Amino acid sequence: MFDTSKAFSGFSVNDIPKATEFYAGTLGMKVKQGEMGILSIEISGGSEIIVYPKPNHVPAEFTILNFPVSNIDEAVEELKAKGVEFLQYDNESIKTDNKGVMRGYGPNIAWFKDPAGNILSIMETEIL
Repeated sequence: MFDTSKAFSGFSVNDIPKATEFYAGTLGMKVKQGEMGILSIEISGGSEIIVYPKPNHVPAEFTILNFPVSNIDEAVEELKAKGVEFLQYDNESIKTDNKGVMRGYGPNIAWFKDPAGNILSIMETEIL
């Protein structure tokens, strides 16, 4: 039944205009507004993610979206130039450097938040 279904994911935000500006403007993604204020974000490979408004939105405490990049340092600098702030971690399982990148424990990865507080990441990988 599901082997031929084109699955998709979704998440909530508390402000659709801010989400539109962030995902389209800051991240440069293709964003379309649909019925009932729902956004559709096109990702590589032709898949889409829906972003829906939720007035009592509570951000997830985990990474909801990962973006593979070929060079994490270049991606971090590019996003910082656009105003993105990277999260800093210093605990047993996650330690980031001064750029906000965790290195040496699997792929290099850096986390940041969208305007609604949802956690996103860029991850250095050859699988693009």
